[in-house]
Order: sequence, then C-alpha cells, then structure tokens
Amino acid sequence: MTAATDGPAAPGRPAPAPGGTAPDPAAPRRAHRRLLLVCAAVTVLAALLVPVTLPLGWDELVYASRFGPYGPPTPFSAPRTRGVPLLIAPVASWSDSVLLLRLWLLLLSGAALWLGFRPWLRVLPRPSAVWVAAALYGTLWVPLFYANSAMPNHYTAMGAVAATGCLLHPRPGRARYAGAAAGLAVVTLMRPNDGVAVAAPLLAAALAVPALRAGGRWRGRSLAVVAGVAAGALPWVVEAQVRFGGVPERLARAGETQGGISPVLSLTAHLTALDGPLLCRPCAGDGVRLPALGWWVLLPALVALGLWAARRAGAATGADAGAGRAPLWLAVAVAAASMAPYLLLVPYAAPRFLLPGYALLALPAALGLLAAADRARRSRPLAAALVLVMAGQPAVQLTLAHAHGSIQERARDDWRKITEVLREHGVAPPCGIKATSMTIPLAHTAGCAPLEYGSPARPDAVVLREAEPPEWARDWPLHPVPDTYNPGWRVAVRP
Repeated sequence: MTAATDGPAAPGRPAPAPGGTAPDPAAPRRAHRRLLLVCAAVTVLAALLVPVTLPLGWDELVYASRFGPYGPPTPFSAPRTRGVPLLIAPVASWSDSVLLLRLWLLLLSGAALWLGFRPWLRVLPRPSAVWVAAALYGTLWVPLFYANSAMPNHYTAMGAVAATGCLLHPRPGRARYAGAAAGLAVVTLMRPNDGVAVAAPLLAAALAVPALRAGGRWRGRSLAVVAGVAAGALPWVVEAQVRFGGVPERLARAGETQGGISPVLSLTAHLTALDGPLLCRPCAGDGVRLPALGWWVLLPALVALGLWAARRAGAATGADAGAGRAPLWLAVAVAAASMAPYLLLVPYAAPRFLLPGYALLALPAALGLLAAADRARRSRPLAAALVLVMAGQPAVQLTLAHAHGSIQERARDDWRKITEVLREHGVAPPCGIKATSMTIPLAHTAGCAPLEYGSPARPDAVVLREAEPPEWARDWPLHPVPDTYNPGWRVAVRP
C-alpha cells in the first residue's frame, strides 16, 4: 500500500516510511512500551549509582528548610523559586527522612522522563526514536546524578520537551494545548528565565510557521504558550511584590546574587564542567577530560544526521522535505534558545544548566542514531564502530555519575565532622557561625544561624578552609577538623 503524496504533511505528522509505505499504526504503541521500560531502567540506574542516603546539598537544604522537619529555614534569595519546594512538599512537609525524600524524587524523575518524551510518539517520523532519545538523555551523568535530588533542572528539561511535543501534535486540541501549557508552567515555575527562553521560539513558531497557523490553530497554540508561562510565573511575581518591592527590584537582586548578568562567552567554562564539578565557579585550575568531551562531539553529529535522514525520507516519498524536518528544527531552535543565556550571559557554568537543551537535541539525535544503525546493517566496519561508540558513551557517563555520587557523599560528610568539632568546643544551638565557604550547609548541619562573612555581627565560631581567621578573631582558639575529604578545615571558636 503506498502513502498518499498529494500534499505536504503538517509538521508533526508522522512521515511515510522510506520506499513509500504507510506508517505502521502499531509502531507508537510498541515505542510507548519501550519508553516505559527506558524510564524504569534509568530510575533503577540512578538509584544504584548515586546513594539514596546522600545528605542534602546546599541548594537542597535551602528548598527543604521551607518545611518544619528540615528547619530552621535558611535564607531564600531572589533567584530561587517555589517550584522545588512544591515538588518535595508531599514528603518534606511531614518527614525529615533523607532516604524517603530521595526515593520520592527518584519516582518523580522517572515519571517526568516519561511525561516529557511521550508526546513525541505521534510527532517524530519514527516513533522508536522517542525511546532512543529518552535513553540518550537519561543515561547522561547529569540527569542520573540529579534524579534523586531536590533540584529544578531535570523538570525544566522535561517540561520543555513535553510542551514542544504537545504543540507539534498532528491533531491538536484542548488536551494537547493543556499539555503544552502545563509543560511551560512547570518550566517557568522551576526557573522563570528558562520559561521565557523556551516560550519565545514556541510562540514565534505558532505565529509564523504556516502549517502551525493552519485552520486558525495558531490561536490555540499561542494561548497555550502565553497561559503556561503566565501560570508558572505568577508565584514568582507575587513573591517579588511581597518580599522584594517589585519585579524590577527582584531581577536586580537576583542579578547581584548571580554575580551580574552581562554579555560573556562561557563556552570554556561549560566545556570544563562536562565532567564536573557540579558548579564551575570559578573554573580556574580545572580542565575537561577527553572521554567526557565525547558527548559534545557525538551530539551535533547525530543531530545533523537526524535532520539529513528526515529530509532524505521526505525526498524518497515525494513529500515536502521540510515538513518531516519541521518538528526537528523546532526542537533544535528551542534547545538553542534554552542554552544561549547560560552560554552567553552567565559568567560561570554548571552541567545541569544545559539539560533542557540536551533533552531537546536528543530527539533529532535519536533519529540520526537510528539512521546510522540502518546503514550499519549493511557494513560490518560501520557496525563495529557504532557499537564501540554507543557502548563507550554510556560507560563514560555511568562512571561519572557514580564518581560524583561518591565524591559528594564524602564531601558532605565533612559538614558532620565540622559539627562534631563545634560541639566538642561548646558551640551548640542557638548559635551563629561564619565560614569562608559553604556557610549555609555548614550552619544548617550545626543548627546555627548563617552569618555573612563580611557582616559586623560576631559569630560563635568561624569555619575556615585553607584560610586564616579574620583580624577580629585572630586570638580565638583554633581547632583542626581531622579526617576530612576536603583538606584544610579549621574552626575558630569565640572564647
């Protein structure tokens, strides 16, 4: 049976298979089952590679301390949003168990992976590319490491992927528009700047791409984009008015906290952060290892191959070559928009910042990988090379995820050891401490109030790492902290 070719397919409509045959109607169902298996496998991998008893990190403590069991609350600065506290509220509002919280977040991250990629089953010309894309993204060390973390970036990525897929669905309707709005609301609730970056190309496409405008559907698509961003931004705007005196004031305070937002090319910092650290600020003295660089080499090559494969499939069936590639190009555009601010405006890097871009680019990359696999069936050397690359890439990523889990487990145990030294020398709640680094997690672990290092307030102790006490504390007794992962911790206690 040959497919009809009397007109171009709408963007998002599954293209006929090469050779003119009609798409297999059962293919999306089979791909969906495999997507579920991939999401379950990624969740299990994350549980095995990163300890589910890992103490909460700095940002996680800020979010969790909104709730009584994790109190007292730590300072909630202008850049932070209420998205993550909403995620963890079902557990953190009544239990202080780190294990329970991390298990809850593991389940949420797996569900988010499924919800993010599922809309693309009816969008991509090959539904099997959806589960391949989920596997490409889900086995990167960054989403694996953060799967059980109270952090926003994985949910931002999945919201962006879901919103883009829903807007491109070949049969849009209220359910699809609601899905797109919900995805954008999640993105904006987690990180308002990401919400604006993701929404801009989606709104432009809804207004300017003829196939998306057809039949007046541009109205529904545009309304979904605007409504999603507005719903997600509302809590941030209300808090800006209540706590910071308005939106401009909050934006200014957020910029100051982030070290200033101005044009800067931070590509080198992001290259350095490909294999860690979790926060490259500053990146001096660090470098990127060659195996980790493979992802940035492999991803653009597979994306280009996926775009080429979609064009070739359209040409083989006589369909409009651009129609099959339109969803892929929009995914690339949204990915570029989400990554650009971090590459061009933020003067430091963290691997998690680029997760939305990686997730969106994984879709055309998956089509490219399938095209390479098709060709490899007819070439043994190509098959061997492909197996080598696709075995080596996950091996590197899984190793990095496990390594960072182990590093963080040992590094965060330093906070407990510092607390023990403080207790030995009489520093106990109520108390206040200053520190040359990691003030918030150190203070929270010790049950003390965190004091700014340069403030005039005198603390009960100063925690130092490879630094001398300030002038006003030079005569305070100084005590080393033994057996720490990071060397050089000392505690100066007020007499």
